[in-house]
Order: sequence, then C-alpha cells, then structure tokens
Amino acid sequence: AMITDPNDYFIRGCGRCKRFDTPDCSTRAWAVGLAHLRRICTEAGLSETAKWGHPCYMHAGRNIAILGAFRDSFRLTFMNGSLLTDAHGILEKRGDQSRVADQVSFTDPEQVLRLEPVLRAYLDEAKGHAEAGRRPEKAKAELVWPAELVDALDDDPELAQAFQALTPGRQRSYVLHLEAAKKSETRTARIIKARDRILAGKGATER
Repeated sequence: AMITDPNDYFIRGCGRCKRFDTPDCSTRAWAVGLAHLRRICTEAGLSETAKWGHPCYMHAGRNIAILGAFRDSFRLTFMNGSLLTDAHGILEKRGDQSRVADQVSFTDPEQVLRLEPVLRAYLDEAKGHAEAGRRPEKAKAELVWPAELVDALDDDPELAQAFQALTPGRQRSYVLHLEAAKKSETRTARIIKARDRILAGKGATER
C-alpha cells in the first residue's frame, strides 16, 4: 500500500512497487538530494503531507510541489507549473505526452544546493499564485476518451478513481495508446492489461 506518512517516504519509499522498503528503493539512492529538497520546501513555509505515495507540499489549501525518486534521477514537480514564469529556464516536461514544463530533475544532490536560491524563488512565486487563487487555464483541446475506456471506468469505481487522479499527461498517454488500436476488443484488452499500472499512478509508457 502507498505510504500515508511523508516520513515513511524518506525511510522506506512510496509503497508503489516491489522495491518498497528494500535497499534497492530509489529513495535510498537519492536520500541526500531528497533531504535537501525537503528542507527547502519546509523552510519555504510549506506544510508537508503525503499524497499519491509521495511527499506533497501545500500552501493556502493548494498543492504546491511534490517530490519523486526514480532509478536515474530525483525530481521536484510543481503542481501548477504552467503558472510559473520559469525565468531561469529550469523546468522540464514530465514526458513526451506532457504539454507543460513543470518539473526539475536532478542527478546529483549538489545540483539542488546550487539551484537552491532559484528553487526558493519558484516556490515563493507558486505560493503567491495559491494565495491569489490563480489556476492554470484549461487546455483548449480536451481529451476524448474511447468508449471502451468510458465503459471500463463506469464498471470499475476503483479504476475510475485512480484514472481521475492521474496527471493530464498520463491520462493522455492511455488515450493515445488505446486510440492506436483499430479493434474495440484490442482496446478493451489494453485497458485490462493496464489496470495495475493505472492503480499505481503510472502512465502508459512508464516502467
């Protein structure tokens, strides 16, 4: 099960895969860098909680940023990154299907320390947007979900809840994956096969 106490994340991991609470967990490899990011977020006056199995930092009732660790990097993702001016050009897209650059990736804890003043400035800007109640504009092109996906979500409340919790980019990855299948039965089979990945909060192309 995913962790519900943010402290567990830094000790045991997120709880989303078999590497949870083992020496092979990605949070172990990036423990120093994650600790730097945690300190920066808390010193910025953000409240820490756990959401989707990861430490999430909030202000004025809004999600501001979330931490993540992977085999090849660890990341700080801004929840409403499209609102940020990104004056220093450090934000990246989460994947090929993402429309917004909203994360900063690191492969060395020292990178966090070098970027600390910039990260603090970005967090302060995000806090200001939260206090003002600003939200990103909705994408003009709304996703059209295949009928097979709509039916599957209607029949499976747990799957529906997990799919709704996915980022727009991850939702889009599944829609594109399904649309690539010509036959309805193939789309249905792909949904069944993807169920565990969706419940784990992963996109169609994520490992």
